[in-house]
Amino acid sequence: MHIFDLSQPLSDGCPNCPVHPPVKLPRIADHPADGWRMEVFQMASHTGTHLDAPLHKLAGGRSIDAYPLDAFVGPATVADFTHLDADHPIGAADLEQALGGAELEGAIVLLNTGWGHKRAKTDEWHYHSPFLAPDGAEWLVSRKVKGIGIDHYSIGGSRDPDNTRTHEIVLGAGVWVVEDLCFRDGWREAAAGAIFQALPLLLPGFSGSPCRAVLVQAS
Repeated sequence: MHIFDLSQPLSDGCPNCPVHPPVKLPRIADHPADGWRMEVFQMASHTGTHLDAPLHKLAGGRSIDAYPLDAFVGPATVADFTHLDADHPIGAADLEQALGGAELEGAIVLLNTGWGHKRAKTDEWHYHSPFLAPDGAEWLVSRKVKGIGIDHYSIGGSRDPDNTRTHEIVLGAGVWVVEDLCFRDGWREAAAGAIFQALPLLLPGFSGSPCRAVLVQAS
């Protein structure tokens, strides 16, 4: 099989949501002094390429471990929105134009805005990405998608009320979210007929989890 990686790398001090604690991945033992190497993770559960469960935004919502693993595996449908301007709300009309002819029930819809390549501690990346608007969220949920992804740390952008409302619509329907993807060269070929997979860590009661997001094609 062929596996195409959509994940962003995690490193000490890497870019993340600016309201979350800074990412710290210190090395606390190393060769030859200690005879071994070990690192420590100090970061929010919604850091890097990660999954959101309903509990992230909804009190009493489903936690990430409450989903069976097969919930995070399914046919991939990628919507190319790299032509959109900064701050563009991806609404129902945009999705209809990009995906109107596709069978989406049970699919995992991934929104490629190009912002995965802008990942840096900049005002542009932090605050000016295209984002899924509330009416776009309703459009996808009404088509019974399995999951929704985007190549930015927040599917709803960085401004309220849209950010909160988009999360509430999607997560309230039981649809999980994967954020901070990166669509590298070759994604079109990799996505053709591919299965998307993003497995969370086994974190009981957590609202989300880092994951490794990939497109898988059978040989």
